[in-house]
Amino acid sequence: MQKILYFFIITAVLFASTSLAQTIFVVDYESQADITVFEVDYESQCDLKVYKVDYESQASEDVKWYFVDYESQADKTIYFVDYESQADLKIYFVDYESQAGWNNSSKTHLMK
Repeated sequence: MQKILYFFIITAVLFASTSLAQTIFVVDYESQADITVFEVDYESQCDLKVYKVDYESQASEDVKWYFVDYESQADKTIYFVDYESQADLKIYFVDYESQAGWNNSSKTHLMK
């Protein structure tokens, strides 16, 4: 009985720690993507301010992205579109972790 309890606790902890991470893979075609993304020029225009992290272990929230080399490693696949009107999500890359966050909370479901 105790082994079963430990199994459920470990599973819950692992699920909780990975469910917030955002590992991202950029696909070549729009049809392959979970969401389409447009990078805006100004912070005030975006839905999401994204901070790029250097290590996968740092991608602890949906506002911190780690770009992976293989699609199978990704939580989300994205495609960068050419026009703002084509995008599901408009992003702006910030320089500091503390700047990352949502400007448009109605779009948070896209990164879940």
